[in-house]
Amino acid sequence: MYEAQFAAAVGSSAEVLRNQIRAWLAEDIGTGDITSWATIPAGTRSKAVIHVKETGILAGIPIARLVFEVVDPALEFRPLASDGDAVTKGTVLAEVEGSTHSILTGERLALNLMQRLSGIATKTRAFVEAIEGLPVRLVDTRKTTPGHRMLEKYAVRVGGGFNHRFGLYDAVMIKDNHIKGSGGITGAVRAARQAIPHTMKIEVETESIAQVEEALACGSDIIMLDNMTNDLMREAVQLIKSQSPHIIVEASGGVNLNTIRGIAETGVDVISVGGLTYSFQSLDISLDLNGKKGRPGA
Repeated sequence: MYEAQFAAAVGSSAEVLRNQIRAWLAEDIGTGDITSWATIPAGTRSKAVIHVKETGILAGIPIARLVFEVVDPALEFRPLASDGDAVTKGTVLAEVEGSTHSILTGERLALNLMQRLSGIATKTRAFVEAIEGLPVRLVDTRKTTPGHRMLEKYAVRVGGGFNHRFGLYDAVMIKDNHIKGSGGITGAVRAARQAIPHTMKIEVETESIAQVEEALACGSDIIMLDNMTNDLMREAVQLIKSQSPHIIVEASGGVNLNTIRGIAETGVDVISVGGLTYSFQSLDISLDLNGKKGRPGA
């Protein structure tokens, strides 16, 4: 399922991603893998297994396959687990067979990407489980690693979350500095409405009930409640829904695993968490040549 989502996410950017992989490989390889050249005879072939060393949610099988394909199209990559799988220590995720030099050339980049994406998916799944049963959507933010946004946002979806806007171009989000720069919420919303197509939504960040009332009055489509207490959020949600039930209410700021369920219980529709993509623990994944580590399909 997620492999199809990965293909859809890459879409027309497939060649862009391949070029990024080439650049990442060039950073690591430089003039060549001198250790492999010096120690392993040319033409040596091996089979490698990729296995996980701790419990988590897997993400990154398609990108690992693409890395090895860019390194050497003759390599055979066989996935033994799928993105979205809950994996435990010892689970074999994939096998790679072919030129030993090629396998070792792609090893670190493939593992780095899989480890990071799996870490994001694992953290996202924990947040999703914390709000299970409540009618609220967990979303990411633009707080991503430069050059990795497409992949990191994909990992959030693998973990069960959803994506907020992808960049500055696909939605209007009027934040505190826009409000200061334009002279107020009302003026900013009116100016944005005149400049954008009718199909694009306008979101306004608010920090008080007074700002919520102003955002309501000028016709915002989405109202973000930023760093509010749960009591204040509950009051804001009741105010918004009583006047404009169609408006989407987003909560942001101060969200962690200890606070998210209480925030969700205030009645907000969406909770955004920047930490999904900027503060996570990578999953420990390893590659070994000529030997099976763990158990396939575990």
